Amino acid sequence: MFTGLVEDLGTVVAVERTAGGAVLTVESRLADQIGEGDSVAVNGVCLTATGICGQRFGFDVMHESLRRTSLAELDAGARVNLELALRADARLGGHIMQGHVDGIGVIAGLADDGFSRVVTVEAGGGPDGLLRYVVEKGSIAVDGVSLTVSRVDETSFDVSLIPETLERTNLGATTVGRTVNLEVDVVAKYVEKLVGGVRA
Repeated sequence: MFTGLVEDLGTVVAVERTAGGAVLTVESRLADQIGEGDSVAVNGVCLTATGICGQRFGFDVMHESLRRTSLAELDAGARVNLELALRADARLGGHIMQGHVDGIGVIAGLADDGFSRVVTVEAGGGPDGLLRYVVEKGSIAVDGVSLTVSRVDETSFDVSLIPETLERTNLGATTVGRTVNLEVDVVAKYVEKLVGGVRA
């Protein structure tokens, strides 16, 4: 489990694409806190750490993850949001996240508002789209960052980034047109399933 509080902004140092998937090598100061087999959220995607050497460690990314997330677009030099799995005795500062990406959004707009930056994300509407789970003042993870929704309509939503988030995550350097991983509030998905199963 994760909380969406990014612990380090890592750097992708190598991407090896093979017939079996892809191997990402990341450099981060978190390496000395990671063991072989540990779960790490990389831009919000739960991956298993392997090949730890110095400040570098790797991840085997299977085709399913490459199809359903923006990890397929990463190249050497990319900055990625990293979070270690939550310990049972730790404070839950963001919101409950699984590292299971629900879909990909596209940055549609950026606007400064005082010291914050408003980011508009297109997420696809309709009855089967992700936006049915998104509510104003609710939580959503964008590239693994726990954020509060400030506006939502039929096709997009807004989040506001404070200076701390702009500095400590890759959202500070995001541009219009970039794809981002989205994970909606898991509670909303469980509620939908339970309500859908109720018989009058």
